[in-house]
Amino acid sequence: MTYRKSKIENRKTVVILGTGAWGRALANLVWVNGHEVHFWSRNSSQSLAAIVQDADIVVSAISMKGVRDVALLLKSCPLSPEIIFVTVTKGLDPQTTYTPSQIWQTEFPHQSVVVLSGPNLSQEVEQELPAASVVASKNLAAAHEVQLVFSSSRFRVYTNPDPIGVELGGTLKNVMAIAAGVCDGLHLGTNAKAALVTRGLMEMVRVGQVLGSKTETFYGLSGLGDLLATCNSPLSRNYQVGHQLASGKTLREILNSLPGIAEGINTCRVLMQISQQQNITIPITEQVYRLLEGEVTPQQALDKLMLRDIKPEYNQ
Repeated sequence: MTYRKSKIENRKTVVILGTGAWGRALANLVWVNGHEVHFWSRNSSQSLAAIVQDADIVVSAISMKGVRDVALLLKSCPLSPEIIFVTVTKGLDPQTTYTPSQIWQTEFPHQSVVVLSGPNLSQEVEQELPAASVVASKNLAAAHEVQLVFSSSRFRVYTNPDPIGVELGGTLKNVMAIAAGVCDGLHLGTNAKAALVTRGLMEMVRVGQVLGSKTETFYGLSGLGDLLATCNSPLSRNYQVGHQLASGKTLREILNSLPGIAEGINTCRVLMQISQQQNITIPITEQVYRLLEGEVTPQQALDKLMLRDIKPEYNQ
């Protein structure tokens, strides 16, 4: 599938890998700005090599489980040395615990990799409601180029030099969104929700510091911003998982009726691996994990969090 529009100065050819809701929303943003857009999925009639041969930017909007396979497939394609990879996937690889950008950078060490993340519920972006996002890369020139391609009067884009922090912000908040859905599903009130989100952010910062990201990144759009969006919106699939678990449904029942993938489930499991390897205290994530595994009920998970040993708010 291809979108074409009238020529503009510095017009780019953008390939979107994946045809899900977020990929389509991003494609529309790029097309409205006058760039040429192509889609590719495993069901495409055209080969991946043919679609990417003239690409300036390749946007990976595929689910976490498909990132490595598609990256390896793309390695066999002839690519421009100037091509920029943009990843919008939010998750962690179960085998390596890598983020999507780390997978792309490992497979394409000489290419620029940019992370795009923020409080961007795809349905609202498709409705042309105003939103903001962040593009982050070690190559700030590449981040700036991507910023120009996506920025518009309804989609404000900032740059950031901390790609891992931006990526982790968008990834880790999915676990907290499951917890927030449980909180609302149990009708625990505003005080409890505020406490959960605040302590959840601290937990995200703790993980990010160990994994090499900057603390201040988590107080920006891809951390706090995305956390607020997904912890408060029924449009979030991860929030819906938590909310329906609180109502008594099993995880299997929820996933059978859920449109799309709730990446927070896999992320939670990989985070538990990381916490054990790195000795990171992540009590909210731990209770979400135990709930997803059927080891505790929502009420038991709440009790475990409320009855933890009392401590200072910040480590001295």
